[in-house]
Amino acid sequence: MSDAHPRRFWTDVSVGETGAGHAIALDGRPVRTPAKATVAVPTRELAEAIAAEWRAVETTIDPAAMPLTRAVNAAIDKVAPQFDAVAEMLADYGGSDLLCYRAEGPEALCARQRRNWDPLLDWAADTYGARLRLAQGVMPVAQPAEALARLRSATRDQGVFQLTALHDLVTITGSLVLGLAVSRGRLEADHAFDLSRLDEDWQIEQWGADSEAEAAARAKRAQLNAAAKLYAMV
Repeated sequence: MSDAHPRRFWTDVSVGETGAGHAIALDGRPVRTPAKATVAVPTRELAEAIAAEWRAVETTIDPAAMPLTRAVNAAIDKVAPQFDAVAEMLADYGGSDLLCYRAEGPEALCARQRRNWDPLLDWAADTYGARLRLAQGVMPVAQPAEALARLRSATRDQGVFQLTALHDLVTITGSLVLGLAVSRGRLEADHAFDLSRLDEDWQIEQWGADSEAEAAARAKRAQLNAAAKLYAMV
């Protein structure tokens, strides 16, 4: 059976400046996205980090081991052509933000949610002027139009690479507030991930862990950390 991943074909990896930004080259030839666009990023730091992923390839190219390369490819090929749609999709998370939906019981879980989530909702209100309402259970709650408009502005006030990183910060946690808090340096990615899993972790404490679920959670945590790293570098 043939190897599903392309084999390493280059010797040298270099970073240089172009009119479009900082580009990465393999033996002098520019790295390209799956859609054949030249990979050019806004900062030298990010370009060097991507170059490091290519230098780390030993025999075959494994996209799973190159999160920054994958994210930049997505930014150029997918996010840039549909920036408004991606920004709107992320803004919609404000209307159903994880942090607004509270358990009806037991009280210990409710208290844990209040203690950990309320300060982040206060932060969103102070930072963006977006005070969100709380609900118990799964019944939806209508959020104030002004709060949603302010959060929508926050998602649109991003560059292409920032919005790409924010996409993972929001969709993995299920919370626009948590995603924005990581992007603004209010939270570390690991802490945000833990906060997004209060309910799951509560269930684990009661009933025990599942190995497959734990493996999936580790993969999501790593993806969230990669997104935070990307955001910080652009």
